[in-house]
Amino acid sequence: MKPFPAAARVVCLALVLLGPAAVHAHEVEVAPAAVEGFAGWVGEGIRHILAGADHLLFLFAVLLVGGTFRRILLLVTSFTLAHSLTLVITSLGWVTLSARGTRWAEAAIAASILYMALENLLLRRHGHRAGLTFLFGLVHGLGFASVLGGYGLGAGAASALVGFNLGVELGQAAVVAFLVPVLRIVQRRPRLHSKVVRLSSICLAGVGLYWMVARAVG
Repeated sequence: MKPFPAAARVVCLALVLLGPAAVHAHEVEVAPAAVEGFAGWVGEGIRHILAGADHLLFLFAVLLVGGTFRRILLLVTSFTLAHSLTLVITSLGWVTLSARGTRWAEAAIAASILYMALENLLLRRHGHRAGLTFLFGLVHGLGFASVLGGYGLGAGAASALVGFNLGVELGQAAVVAFLVPVLRIVQRRPRLHSKVVRLSSICLAGVGLYWMVARAVG
């Protein structure tokens, strides 16, 4: 068997190093007073999605076998609509999570990475993936909401919610705009793509399993 390409080994190493560094990805790291105005909330949303390794790794797992641009757009849109929905209803208090519930939501986010990685390894067809991405996106929205709720929004809830969500979407769009062309180039070489998918998915599954257990036990 030929060794995996250097780029794939770098991806695997990066995923392994991310594991211990981002077990609890949704803890608020800045004081509420540090976010001022609508632009501040947009910036905070961008910062959170770019620092949110679990959300980005989930997207990476989904897009590894994304297929055509039309299908990729469908997958990203499904994820966006779902996490926006739960972000809104949770931030507005229509759904509430206890500290224990938040911990289990974070464990479920990790489980979504594990599941998608295993699908990449075990399944040849992924026609159901848009619906599955939507369902997992609902769980990811709980993670975003836990961060936003940690600020104690008060009277500025509407502005904070819109700004934070817009920032999340802008950050996500930037990552997808970078990632998709790279994956499309790799997909033009089937043997290379197969190796990258296999090795990356093994590493993603390992990271997802580690996060899931670590978050579940607190």
